[in-house]
Amino acid sequence: MSEWKARRFWTSATVEQHMDGFTVHLDSRPIRTPLKAPLVVPSHAMAEAIAAEWMAQEAEVKPLTMPVTRSANAAIDKVSAQKDEVVAMLAAYAETDLLCHRAEHPQELVNRQEQGWRPILQWIEQQLGASLVVTTGVLPVPQPAESLAIVHRHISQFDVFALTALHDLIALSGSAVLGLAVIEGQLSPSEAWTLSRIDEDFQAELWGEDEEAMNVAQKKWDAFLHAARFHDLLRL
Repeated sequence: MSEWKARRFWTSATVEQHMDGFTVHLDSRPIRTPLKAPLVVPSHAMAEAIAAEWMAQEAEVKPLTMPVTRSANAAIDKVSAQKDEVVAMLAAYAETDLLCHRAEHPQELVNRQEQGWRPILQWIEQQLGASLVVTTGVLPVPQPAESLAIVHRHISQFDVFALTALHDLIALSGSAVLGLAVIEGQLSPSEAWTLSRIDEDFQAELWGEDEEAMNVAQKKWDAFLHAARFHDLLRL
């Protein structure tokens, strides 16, 4: 039996004002999420991006070509239903943050990590008052309880759409600090991504590029960049 596929039935996708924000109508029908909740987003720019994705569909609907729609669906259907758990999961990255775990050698890698990561750790300490302990090796080191509580409180202030973006920024970089730096405008997505890959880039310089690893990294970078764009749409 062939798999059922959604087909395009609409001629127009238009942004409409909603009491809680903005929604998109396909002809006269408002879009709903996979769990049948109204797809209502906080900004006109995000709704416009969603409408553009639906208008770009041809005869067969391809969800993988609709990243803004998918992220909005995730915010409404998934993150809103378990916001406390998502906040706790993201805040927990600070317990073993990438920027706090340094190489012991070679010295060139040690220097790159220090030069790249130290300023961002200083930023989060100055910005939020969250001081994190740096160690060497992969074994975890206890972080100050107050610093972890500060990070948790800060992340808990974001709405479900911002949390959806922050989830990928943190999970893909392995760093709560880098994710927050992008959200707060301290780092561009490109700057944060480069900092998250100091170790991988150093190894590639030593041993050469691995095609499979490059392909995986490209997909992660695309997702990271989308998360940053999704957050930017909230502010436009």
